[in-house]
Amino acid sequence: MKNEVLPEDKKYPKLLKDALGKLPQKSLEAKKLYYKGAYDEEIFQNCLAVVGTRHLTTYGRRTTEQLVSQLAMAGITIVSGFMYGGDEAAHKATVQVGGRTIAVMPCGIDRIHPEYQADLYNEILKNNGLIISEYPANDQPQQFTYIQRDRLVAGLAKAVLVVEAGLNSGTLITASYANKFGRKIFAVPGPITSEVSKGTSKLIKEGAEVVTCAQDILNFFKVSGPRKDFNKQSAPAFAKATADKSDGLERKIIDFLNRESADADTISRELAIPASKLGTTLTLMEMRGIINQDSGKYYIN
Repeated sequence: MKNEVLPEDKKYPKLLKDALGKLPQKSLEAKKLYYKGAYDEEIFQNCLAVVGTRHLTTYGRRTTEQLVSQLAMAGITIVSGFMYGGDEAAHKATVQVGGRTIAVMPCGIDRIHPEYQADLYNEILKNNGLIISEYPANDQPQQFTYIQRDRLVAGLAKAVLVVEAGLNSGTLITASYANKFGRKIFAVPGPITSEVSKGTSKLIKEGAEVVTCAQDILNFFKVSGPRKDFNKQSAPAFAKATADKSDGLERKIIDFLNRESADADTISRELAIPASKLGTTLTLMEMRGIINQDSGKYYIN
């Protein structure tokens, strides 16, 4: 038995159907959806689309992890397009805290694209998430299917969060659809010198709401905080709580990394701590989930 739902079916996502009905082009109207996973009414109730550049910076990844983990723990369904970079970071941050996420594919429902994200694909399903597509079986992605996918991502969500985007990125296509659908658009501010912050700066100039913490978005959804049924010990939020209780050398490292990410040599020099002693502490802190590293630089989760 195939898992599919037609636009005329009662269980077709109403928010999506209403959104697609606003588009003038017939080719962009609501179509049959193929799906894998936990298709139920609850997963569509409070959806936030999270999108970002495929060339996500360390800052962008950290921001995505921090915001999405807290939003997912509050019961917000995270919708994204499953590509590497911003999409992948959003899906991964969600499943790591036991949240639910919807991956919208630009290809057939049975094709994992990109292939090396097979583990993430399966983790989404294990966490009562959902894989959906307008294309059956192993259909190959094509240039136009990415745009079709973008309109679904925007249509399923009540709001869209853009973390990082270049001026000509596909991320802005999703934001454009969100604007057509009358959706709320949130954008994360970034360094003015960064190419992948120019798109978000453009959105902010055009009226997108600036996001500096998860509560900015939770207020929009009228959600107060984490649901009691989430395993907080697996979340970055728990790591932060652990960090808050640290003292001595760990406290100094945390205070320094709260200002900026840095490699071990820089931390050693700035804090006047012998590299041998620092290395052990950094390793233990990373194992406990208090800090993480990317490209040799440590940062607070």
